[in-house]
Amino acid sequence: MKAGIVKVIANGSWHWRNSTKRQVHTAVGTRGYEMLTAGFIESKMEKMSTQNLAQLKEKLFDLLNQEALKRGKFLLSSGKESNYYLDGRVITLSPPGAYLVANIILEMLKDETLDAVGGPTLGADPIVGALAAVSYINQRPVRTFIVRKQAKEHGTQQQVEGPALKKGSRVVLVDDVATSGKAILEAKQALDKIGVIAEKAIVIVDRNQGAAENLAKAGLKLESIFKIAEFGLG
Repeated sequence: MKAGIVKVIANGSWHWRNSTKRQVHTAVGTRGYEMLTAGFIESKMEKMSTQNLAQLKEKLFDLLNQEALKRGKFLLSSGKESNYYLDGRVITLSPPGAYLVANIILEMLKDETLDAVGGPTLGADPIVGALAAVSYINQRPVRTFIVRKQAKEHGTQQQVEGPALKKGSRVVLVDDVATSGKAILEAKQALDKIGVIAEKAIVIVDRNQGAAENLAKAGLKLESIFKIAEFGLG
C-alpha cells in the first residue's frame, strides 16, 4: 500500500493521517487494523452492489472480448476444431474477472433453493472459489465444491471435493465455457453416484455447439451469461 491519506482508528476515534500500511498497523494495533480493513471491504462492496446485472455483464463482456478471445486454429477438449479459442481462466483468475463472474452468477441464483454450487475441474475451480468468497462478503454464503476427473487414489479417495454434500442435496453446476457439455455431464455423473441432485448448469459462455441439447438429455438445463454469437462468432 502506497503512502497516502488513510482513515485510522486510534483511542476510540477516527483520524486522518498520511500513512503506509505498516504505519497504520503500528498506530492502531491488530484489532484496529482489522476494523479498518473490514470497513474498506464493506464500503467497496456497498459501492459495487449498486451496480445492476446489466452493468456487471457489460464490464465482463468487454473483459472477455479484450483478454480471453483468441483467433486462429485450435483443437478443443471436445475434439472439435475451431477458428477461435475462449480462454476462460484468463478472466476467472483475474481480480476483476473473478469478482464480476461471481456476482453475476450469484444474481442469477438469487431465487434458487440450493445447498451448494460446484463444477468440474479445471474450469470451475476459480469460479467456485470466487463464489464462496463474494457470497460470504455479501452475507449470502454459498457452499462450493469441485468435481475431479476421477476419484483420487490416496487420502479420502473422493471425487467430489469440498464441504460434504448429503444425499439429496440440490446443487447447481458451473463452468467457464460449454462446447459439447462433456465436462459438466461427467461432473453430474459423479454427483449422481453420491445421490446429489443437479438440474441446472451455468456457464460464462455457451459456444452453441450442442452443449444445451446434450445436457438436456441428462436432465440439466443450461444457462449462460453470454452466447458466443454475441461476440460475432459462431
